[in-house]
Amino acid sequence: MKKTLRKCSLFLSLALVSSPLLAQSSGNWQLGRTIDGHPDLQGVWENNTITPVERPEVFGDKTFLTDEDVDFLQRRLIEIDQAGADALFGEGVLAAAFSGEITSYDPSTGNYDSQWMAERKIHRRTSQIVDPPNGQFPPRTERAIAASRELSEHRQEHPADTWTDRPLGERCVSFGAPRLSSGYNSYWQIVQSKETVAIIQEMAHDVRIIPLVAKPHINENIKLWHGDSRGYWDGDTLVIETTNYSDKSSTGPETSRKVNTERLTRTGPESLQYQFTSNDPGSFTAPYTREIIFDNTPDKIYEYACHEGNYGMMNILSGHRAEERMAAAEN
Repeated sequence: MKKTLRKCSLFLSLALVSSPLLAQSSGNWQLGRTIDGHPDLQGVWENNTITPVERPEVFGDKTFLTDEDVDFLQRRLIEIDQAGADALFGEGVLAAAFSGEITSYDPSTGNYDSQWMAERKIHRRTSQIVDPPNGQFPPRTERAIAASRELSEHRQEHPADTWTDRPLGERCVSFGAPRLSSGYNSYWQIVQSKETVAIIQEMAHDVRIIPLVAKPHINENIKLWHGDSRGYWDGDTLVIETTNYSDKSSTGPETSRKVNTERLTRTGPESLQYQFTSNDPGSFTAPYTREIIFDNTPDKIYEYACHEGNYGMMNILSGHRAEERMAAAEN
């Protein structure tokens, strides 16, 4: 249903990066710069890490993987690759390494196998969340918990009364920006000019065009699916602040109050440190920060065709109409 042309496999290579300092100090690498003197971040970058967003209990309070951890993961991931089984999206690779169970996130159709996935990379952090220090999301707000429960109940009772009952991604409206899921259409391309930086997400071919000059955010009454972004240089780090999110862009309450801050720092010839801080008071009781290592790749960004040529939404709605007719006939 949603597939690029990239030749994919679940072969797992070991890109071991314990910290940005390690990558930066290796070899004789020097930071490249544009003709304007700013760090050159351009190119295609892959987010194919197996590092989970939250730290699994198996790691305790350990911040970085040990050599023994890496050896274990290397053996297990080779076994997973040789199994050639279901596709393991996002954190499914790490979960399978410890559980020994390789199960699709979509067992009802079984329409994805390992050939759908890109190469995965092992980085040393045990969680993407670096703040709070425990590697866990802050507690959710009571309103967010209630909204999640209400949405779940609604979708159980009204799974497809109309297309608006289906998630935004399923409707090909938005997959979010920035989209930080790994392993599947998780490639970004960065293009710079003197006054602008463009970030192209492979997933749903979304493009963010971000001004780098002094320019205020748009009026607070204007809300957008992907928010309104402004960028600036903090030394050799590109900082991007995004506000003005539409409440419809998330299932959480008061998404329009959310402010996201991204920090992109080139740390080596093949590595880009990406930090993401989200202050979302409607959903979480405190801000949190994630850190991901993006790896440079010679691969290209491919077209992501979502609804073109498929009948997913039509079949979902017509299928539910058939369920309603059968239920009515039984009464």
